[in-house]
Amino acid sequence: MRPSYIAYIGTYPPRQCGIATFTQDLSTAISNRSIYKTKPKIIALTNGFSTDLEYPKEVMYNINETLIEDYINVAKKINQTRSIKLVCVQHEFGIYGGKFLNYLSAFLETIEKPVVLTLHSVVPKPPANLRYTIKYLAEKTSALIVMADKAVDILTNDYKIPRERITVIPHGIHKVPFERSSKQKKKLKLRNKLVITSFGLISGGKDYETIIKALPPVVKKFPNLLYLIIGATHPGILKQEGEKYRYYLTGLIDGLNLQKNIRFVNKYLKLNKLLQYLRATDVFVSSGKGLGQITSGTLSYAMGCGRPVVTMPFMHAKEIVTSDRGILVPMGNSKAYTKALIRLLSNPGLRLRMGQNCYDFTRHMLWSNVAKSYLDLFDQNLN
Repeated sequence: MRPSYIAYIGTYPPRQCGIATFTQDLSTAISNRSIYKTKPKIIALTNGFSTDLEYPKEVMYNINETLIEDYINVAKKINQTRSIKLVCVQHEFGIYGGKFLNYLSAFLETIEKPVVLTLHSVVPKPPANLRYTIKYLAEKTSALIVMADKAVDILTNDYKIPRERITVIPHGIHKVPFERSSKQKKKLKLRNKLVITSFGLISGGKDYETIIKALPPVVKKFPNLLYLIIGATHPGILKQEGEKYRYYLTGLIDGLNLQKNIRFVNKYLKLNKLLQYLRATDVFVSSGKGLGQITSGTLSYAMGCGRPVVTMPFMHAKEIVTSDRGILVPMGNSKAYTKALIRLLSNPGLRLRMGQNCYDFTRHMLWSNVAKSYLDLFDQNLN
């Protein structure tokens, strides 16, 4: 099947969010799998923060996520576009309008082409209204994609969705060479630093304060430690409360006298620069305030760069972070982060082995492999 026959619905750059990056990476990878070098066909979701953005030419339609008529009108246009044979929808809570996602439901009621739906979040033990919504989406689409085996268990047990409707395809990662962190440190002027890194759009849910509070004993042992917090503040949070959370973290850093050991990279980095920072990292650190996260692009990217991880045990982490790839610590437990970081930073050989294990494990997650899995599933679900 020609990749040009596929339309993708999701947020899309220059909108800044993880789903936008995923939609772009997936559609590009699928196009690159084929001898047909055609541009992907994108339907970009917009909102009050993104309606004025200048989208690239592959974006054929926009859907204002708050306008139900947009969902219906775009579905009708796709029905009339003979070159589109299948629609791939990226689903995440918060990017589709209407109570219980009923605006996406309007699209699915109108569309006449097969739809493959990727679920980026799967909530265990859902309330009844959420369970009915996800079951409806499953019934109205040709196939569901999830990125972790645990999500299959949840969908089959808690939502009663038939196992045969669900396909596991991991989150994609970009191909980089496995190398020691020193090479990229030189390029980023971080030579002689022990670097730990977190990244992602910043909001209070990241719980970076737990990591910051863990650092004084680590810095005492390793004065050359540098903690990089990479990412701009989430656009929605920025509009609602400004930089309140970042200012809180800055105050915490000042109170603990960690100004020389923590640096904000307050940007939504382009891919190459983000991967460079990850490759300059000695330990990737992940925190948060919820254990139900079933997919993590940040964790996937870091492991794909061959970096050992210290993370709280959210669902995706528990599935892919084994004891030979990183260390799981209790959510919100600064002392546990301290202990884990000191263990890894004290043992370069252990870091190298864990990093190599992460790198080797994630080779099946390369975007070229993920694209093939998507294309195989699309072929199975064409009319």
